[in-house]
Amino acid sequence: MTEATPTAGMFDLAPQARLMARIAEGIADDRLDAPTPCSEFRVEQLLAHVVHLSRAFQDVARKNLGPVTEGAPGSDIPKLPDDWRTQLPGHLDGLVEAWRDPAAWAGETQAGGFTMPGEVAATVVLDELLLHGWDLARATGQEYAPAPADVETCHGLVATFAGLPPGEGPFGPPVAVPDDTPLLDRVLGLSGRDPRWTRTGPGGA
Repeated sequence: MTEATPTAGMFDLAPQARLMARIAEGIADDRLDAPTPCSEFRVEQLLAHVVHLSRAFQDVARKNLGPVTEGAPGSDIPKLPDDWRTQLPGHLDGLVEAWRDPAAWAGETQAGGFTMPGEVAATVVLDELLLHGWDLARATGQEYAPAPADVETCHGLVATFAGLPPGEGPFGPPVAVPDDTPLLDRVLGLSGRDPRWTRTGPGGA
């Protein structure tokens, strides 16, 4: 079998996967029912989503197309497994390894029922990890500092949807943030999140 030529735009998911694993490890059981910046998700539901997507995007990388890659995002919120504290780190490790294969970046694949280039799918999963990492960190009072290169990559993705009419993109209505704020805050705003969200402030509990 001929190996695919490495793609010039390849990046490593490891830094963001490690950060997600650390955030998840820091979530106490009594915070599982806490609200998150994603108003439709509690911490438990958002963790279940991350467990699912970290496994599903391994199939996306390997182009194992089927029910896992065909399901529309948010169409079915999975239940958080009882052993999620061991499942999630293992899935994240598998995700990193799957996307280190240049073949994952070559040609087209499928995610959420949509066909897209492999390199776009890689950016989508990075964005999922980065945004939901912030959601979980903010919901549980943890510090959050993703790698600047990952923030740059995700900004490029979310900015492409900024001009779409409401309801036509994957994110909620953008939240206005000043142009001179940190890039992460601008990524959050473009994804429909309020960077000022706190557990006790507006939108918190």
